[in-house]
Amino acid sequence: MSARTKARKRALDILFSADVRQISLVEALDAEATRAASEPARTASWLYAREIVDGVIDHHEKIDETIATYARGWTLERMPAVDRALIRIAVWEILFNPDVPAAVAVDEAVEAAKILSTEESAGFVNGLLATIASTAS
Repeated sequence: MSARTKARKRALDILFSADVRQISLVEALDAEATRAASEPARTASWLYAREIVDGVIDHHEKIDETIATYARGWTLERMPAVDRALIRIAVWEILFNPDVPAAVAVDEAVEAAKILSTEESAGFVNGLLATIASTAS
């Protein structure tokens, strides 16, 4: 597993835990930062995970607005928490991280959905993100 894939998983954990525990992303990020300080071997994944979460925090309104615009028949609240977090990460990468090709962001989110979410999630995540990626180009 690449360092960026590990970082995305770590960012997913932060976004998911904040969502489920109903705490702010800043609070969840601070808790992970404390933990990361005691795990120097995982520094590579921590740096990009923090960049992702900071990006989602900074662009939260635009990210959620974009998702709501293209998620036909689905509200953010109706999506499984895992899917919501995966989609937010991928949308941040597609819209705000020029270092990550949109196809990579979509593929990473779909692969994670296959492992971590419902049977239908991978198809939903793929369709939604592919649409967003095509309009962002």
